[in-house]
Amino acid sequence: MKVTFCGAAGIVTGSCYLIEFGNKKILVDCGMFQGPKEITRKNYLPFTFDPKKISHVLLTHAHIDHSGLIPKLFRKGFRGKVFCTAPTKDLSRIMLEDSAYINEKDVQDENRRRRREGLALREPLFTMDDSRKSLRLFSSVNYGRRIKIVKGISARFRDAGHILGSSIIELFVEEKGRKTKLVFSGDLGQWDVPIVRDPTIIKEADYLFLESTYGDRSREDFEGKEKALYDAVKKTFKKGGKLMIPSFAVERTQELLYFIHRLIKKGKFPKERVFLDSPLAIKATDVFRKHGAFYDEETKRSFATPFTFARLENLVTGRDSMRLNNYPGPCIIIAGSGMCTGGRIRHHLKHHLWEPENTLLFIGYQAEGTLGRRILDGADYVHMMGVKVAVKAKVERIEGFSAHADSEELLRWANGFEAKPKKIFVVHGDMDASTALAKRLKSQGYKTHIPKLGETVKLN
Repeated sequence: MKVTFCGAAGIVTGSCYLIEFGNKKILVDCGMFQGPKEITRKNYLPFTFDPKKISHVLLTHAHIDHSGLIPKLFRKGFRGKVFCTAPTKDLSRIMLEDSAYINEKDVQDENRRRRREGLALREPLFTMDDSRKSLRLFSSVNYGRRIKIVKGISARFRDAGHILGSSIIELFVEEKGRKTKLVFSGDLGQWDVPIVRDPTIIKEADYLFLESTYGDRSREDFEGKEKALYDAVKKTFKKGGKLMIPSFAVERTQELLYFIHRLIKKGKFPKERVFLDSPLAIKATDVFRKHGAFYDEETKRSFATPFTFARLENLVTGRDSMRLNNYPGPCIIIAGSGMCTGGRIRHHLKHHLWEPENTLLFIGYQAEGTLGRRILDGADYVHMMGVKVAVKAKVERIEGFSAHADSEELLRWANGFEAKPKKIFVVHGDMDASTALAKRLKSQGYKTHIPKLGETVKLN
């Protein structure tokens, strides 16, 4: 049996692992590379395997860096099955269709430039039609139920506590009477956070593939991030400013709405409007409402409708969004994208980043090379949308809103195994994070390896 690291090895995006067993080939995840151009160019490279020979994709969750190249896989000939949980299936629908729309639009814009310069035209990475047809291959599975994949391989999905429907995947392989168990952590969530349940502890594995996104850092606890959010709101509103929050559409936005609703229930929140200015996040929130059975017990007890409150206004159309350019007085604007690489947040930054009474609050990871990272690193001005914009607004960050387990929680989860795995492959992190986590694991007696992109390992 061989495993090839086709993505998320030495970098934090593009999750994709090829498992070869005899003449059988399956994938765990098929994600898009995100970040600066030198990374996103990898999306346009040919797959290092034949998509027609892949029988199954086991999808850990709906985030684009785990699911985003499934339409490309379909475009290149994949006609197998995609297994995932029901929330992942519904979230993937809106995520992949949105991704296809953006991809087609970007290629149209690029081709207008190429026509003017007499250059060859580009084809989109995949189309809306590819996306919709690939979604027909999705089948939902229940947590805890062992399912047959192909002869000799079965799988079981367990709750990863990362986003609604996210999964750890246990892969059971039997070859010539020998049984081997592989565990893919997917993206692990934090303990004791709202909406999602705690990550499931897995008790045994021969080989573990462990994410390390936050393998070199710790974050605020539950109460700490609620207080930090309240402080940012209070300080900004006192100046009469707007609090702009770039937010990822799935999980981050819903957790943010949960905390605002919680502050309102406590009577702490100022009586100002909250604008959700992201059609994708609005759709994702509807999916969260649909799958309330997946909430943790505290959320079920505390709220009948955790993401709905009187001061919240959903902005669907572009015209609705533009109204905020001249909105008088304080408000909160939640808009995508989370790293400011696209979406409506860029328009709000263009109009409000240069005003000192406003605040730009980051609540998620900002990858190298992104607009969000440049602002967070202290740029005095940024070039965006054809103009130079001074950074005069106060820039703040709350680390604790990440849906990823931090270094302590990753170790806590790894120490849940009753016997140490033969080897832990440390993946899905930049080199600093992966190296730091691998070092801590080694200090506790684990054998670790940080694979390189494209590396193949043979497992006994």
